[in-house]
Amino acid sequence: MDKIDVGIIRCLTQDARMNASQIGAKVNLSVSAVIERMKKLESSGLIRRYTAVIDEHKAGFGTQALISVRLEHPKYNESFSKQMCAHPSVVECFYLTGDFDYMARVTVGSGEELTKVLNDIKQIPGVSLTRTYVVLETVKQDTPVIPKLS
Repeated sequence: MDKIDVGIIRCLTQDARMNASQIGAKVNLSVSAVIERMKKLESSGLIRRYTAVIDEHKAGFGTQALISVRLEHPKYNESFSKQMCAHPSVVECFYLTGDFDYMARVTVGSGEELTKVLNDIKQIPGVSLTRTYVVLETVKQDTPVIPKLS
C-alpha cells in the first residue's frame, strides 16, 4: 500500500459513491488505474464493503445503549456471539478484557424496546451479569479508519 492507495481510501470513506473519475482527479491517477487499485484493495480484504451511514435518530432509533455482559464461563462465548450477531437491535458487539466479557451497542426506538432487548440478552444461556448505560449524547462517531503507511 502506498500514498495513492491511502488517498483512494480517504476519498471512499468520505463518499463511497465517489466514482473513479472523481477519485482519479483527487489522487492524480487515470480512471483505469483507480479502478485497478480499488479492485486490489477489495480483493485483499482491506475494503470489506461499501455502505451508507444512516442517522439513527432520523430513522426512528432515538435510544442508544451500551450493555456490558459477563458470562459464567468461556464455553458460552460462541453461542453468545452468534446470538448477538443475529439480534436486530445489536449494531455492534465487542469481546473484551476486564470485568465484563462483552460490550454490545444497541439502538432502539424507546425505553420499552430497550427493556425487551435487555431481557433478550439476560435470557441467553451463560449470561451472569449485565450493566446497561443509556447514551445521552454521542460526542464523536467516526466510522472511517484511514490506514497508516509503514
